[in-house]
Amino acid sequence: MSGLPEKLDLHSVPGLMPRADMLAASGTLDLSGVRQVDSAGVAFLVELQRRARRQQRDLSYTGAGERLRRLAAFFEVDTLLKLA
Repeated sequence: MSGLPEKLDLHSVPGLMPRADMLAASGTLDLSGVRQVDSAGVAFLVELQRRARRQQRDLSYTGAGERLRRLAAFFEVDTLLKLA
């Protein structure tokens, strides 16, 4: 269970920020339940990577959908996120 909502967007991301450090420390986040994503969602995933690095941890993502992959490529963060 990833703890991420079905919509990872401008409306859901602010509510996730209090849990950002915990999510970043989780090691792997399953994105298969994320059905809708926008630029705020992509930015949130980048922020989780930043926090994981600050904690000297690795963070990987699994189950990324096509929309998320396309957005990450568009914003040129697909390599950083290492979506699987």
